[in-house]
Amino acid sequence: MRRASLAAVALLILLALPLRAAGATAPDVPASAWYLVGDDGAVLARHDASRRRANASITKLMTAIVVLEHARLGDTVRVDPRAAAVGESTIYLQGGEELTVEQLLRGLLVPSANDAAEALALHVGHGSVERFTALMNAKARELGLTDTHFENPHGLDQVGHVSSARDVTKLLRYALGVPFIRDALQRESVTLPGGRTFTSTDDLLADWAPLVAGKTGHTHDAGWSETAAASRNGATVYGAVLGSDSRGIRNDALRQLLIYGLDSYRSVELVDSHRVYARAKTGYGRPAVDLVAPRSLAGAIRVGRPLVERIVAPTALALPVASGQAVGRVEVYEGNRLVAASNLVAAKAVADASAFAKAKWYAKRTARNLWGMVT
Repeated sequence: MRRASLAAVALLILLALPLRAAGATAPDVPASAWYLVGDDGAVLARHDASRRRANASITKLMTAIVVLEHARLGDTVRVDPRAAAVGESTIYLQGGEELTVEQLLRGLLVPSANDAAEALALHVGHGSVERFTALMNAKARELGLTDTHFENPHGLDQVGHVSSARDVTKLLRYALGVPFIRDALQRESVTLPGGRTFTSTDDLLADWAPLVAGKTGHTHDAGWSETAAASRNGATVYGAVLGSDSRGIRNDALRQLLIYGLDSYRSVELVDSHRVYARAKTGYGRPAVDLVAPRSLAGAIRVGRPLVERIVAPTALALPVASGQAVGRVEVYEGNRLVAASNLVAAKAVADASAFAKAKWYAKRTARNLWGMVT
């Protein structure tokens, strides 16, 4: 007998998630501007999201990114007196004292210290804040932050120092991909030399479990602002609220926005290891083989979005077949986006037929063919 055909077949099966509950419309949060995007890139809510406005200490995300690209965490920084003179949110640096880049970055990101931002900028900029901000603006262009321009490393109000709700959300998403920044933003406090201990400016970090991390900001021009990420049941969303009237209102506005984003997704079993996706024949009267996925896969999918499942599997398999042998594939798409994929494997082994069994099979087939010709 010829070896079994491996011609493949493709099956398309349409699946659908339940629609969002009636009345669950995009939130109208108490802020001047907001933006919300899912991990899949879907824009879930926005308001005045591209308008340029003061972004306060959210600036420090870019400061940290640039510092990490141009300095080592263990480098020693001698604090410039100009940095020690920067006011408002500080870690009380003194001119001439020495700290590491790592210590200053933690002071920058956890209590949002302006003097730490200036000290790092002067260190990386070799004494020039202007040189450092040029690096910040170059990085902004690289990241596609088209609404953003920096004039300083700390975010204190200055003419021309602007960003947008959309841009700060994009910036946060990039920053959380930097392990050091992500770790620092997830810390509720930091202790620096001299016994100085400072708490995070991010109130939601301790009070709201879904929060991944975020960066706050507040100045007269910017109002109370924050950009943050939240995660639940496999879904992650990124959002920003800019220009709220108070710290408490900002916290509530951001939480409301991020909850709406998380509610826009459902955890779905995309590949089921207990399901038989296809069945392939074998030869010489041997049993057919079930094709299964070796393990289940789940993922977060937007509510109301259709899924298309594509199965490619052989109609027949050549003997012998090994248990676990990869012989097909299942793919699940949301639109054009591949959201899950798995090999399909043989659920059991099927040994090759013996010479006697093959001869017997050939004899039966020949007899059937002859009978067919006669009748």
